[in-house]
Formats: sequence, C-alpha cells, structure tokens
Amino acid sequence: MAESLNSIDRRKLVYMGAVVATAGVVGTMIYSLIRPAPRTDEARRPRRGARRPSAAAAVTPEELMKPGPMPELALGKDDAPVTIVEYASMTCSHCANFHNNVLPALKEKYIDKGLVRVVFREFPLDDRAALASMTARCAGDDKAMPLISAMFSRQDDWAQAKSIDELRNKLFAIGQQAGLTKTAFDACIPAANEQKLTPQKEKLLTDILSVRKVANERFGVVQTPTFFVNGKKLDGVGIDDFDKAIAPLLNKG
Repeated sequence: MAESLNSIDRRKLVYMGAVVATAGVVGTMIYSLIRPAPRTDEARRPRRGARRPSAAAAVTPEELMKPGPMPELALGKDDAPVTIVEYASMTCSHCANFHNNVLPALKEKYIDKGLVRVVFREFPLDDRAALASMTARCAGDDKAMPLISAMFSRQDDWAQAKSIDELRNKLFAIGQQAGLTKTAFDACIPAANEQKLTPQKEKLLTDILSVRKVANERFGVVQTPTFFVNGKKLDGVGIDDFDKAIAPLLNKG
C-alpha cells in the first residue's frame, strides 16, 4: 500500500548523471543530495548512543506543525479541528492514487466544510520526484497545490521521461496550465547544459530535501504516502481509514 525507501531502485538516483552526460556538477550534486534516507532495517540499528525514530509512535501536533524552511502547502481552513499531514513523493503511484481518488472524497466530506485541513509535504524518493516538487514550488504558494494535483493525474506520462530535456518539457507543459511562466520555471529547474546549480536552485532543492530529512529522522517516515492525523500516524490510505480516524476527533466534547 506504500512505496518505501527500501524499495527504491537505486539506479533511479543516478538518473541525471547517467542519461545527461552534459549535466556535470548538476548531476553529481543532485545524486549526492537525493540519495536515500536510511533504510528501514538500518533505522532499527541506530548508532551507539543515538535514538532511533519510531515510525509507529504518535508525535505531538505542535512538534509536527513546527515551521519548516518553506511555506506549508495546504487545503482547508487554518483553524480546522483536524489536520492531516501527508508526506508524499511525486513519483509514488500510491500517492497519485490518493490524490486522484481519495482526496476528492475528503474534500467533499470534510475539507470544504471546514472540518479538515490537509498539509502536503515533500518526501521525494528519487530525482524525478525532487524536480517535480521543485516545479510545484516554482509556481508559487497559490498555484502549487493545483499543480501537484495535475502532476499526479499525469504521473504515468512525465515520470517516464528518459532525459532531463524531456522531463523539463513535460513538467513545464503541466506547470504552464497552472500559470507557471517559463521565466519562473527556468529560474528554478536546472537545464541539461548547466554545470552548476544556481544559489536559488540549490536552496530550493536543499529545502525540499530538508523536509524529507526531518520527516525521516524525527517522525520515523520511511515510505510514501505516510499520513498523520492530529499527530497520530494513520494505518491505511483509504477513505474508510480516514473516516475512522477523523470521526472521534470531530465528536470530542
């Protein structure tokens, strides 16, 4: 029901360096930054003196909602009584299924009524996912969530790109429909002939990966999608699973 760091084909992680010979420093840098977080079995054997993260344990809503390096991407009212935090990879097929089939039901039943807020956070499992997340952030806060939905609906197309040029073209075509300009896109997404990431591109990629690092090391996230409902990790990704988790929170008091 989820895609995990254990299941990543590590060949995906050298995508830029392998298929784009001219990428130079860009390919090397993205490979070094997007390398997998610790595998599940490695997380179970912490270094001496270190505490291992517990993927099953609940975290406090206050800890989970601490500000990160980027603005939160969310649907719903800020003061909704229930907050769902999703960690997702843009290339994760189960994440796409959630956004395409489950999120619309959550929106109709809870989000549109002011009962639930859904916060989307990046947990890229490979470089394509990282570049897709960068594209969404490029579009700006108000356009990011519609663009994320559009990319998930067309995941089978752009995620199969075989070169950085093809991937850029496909991502920009989707982004353009959400109002992303070519100038903004080029300022955020590295091109095939770049020899070094600009400070803006490096910061954006580093910020996205820092969200993943915190999720993995502090909250025990090792797979996508992972959901927390008011700080408690959700088992399951179907609408019935959300209904069961949300109902008692709405009936309090």
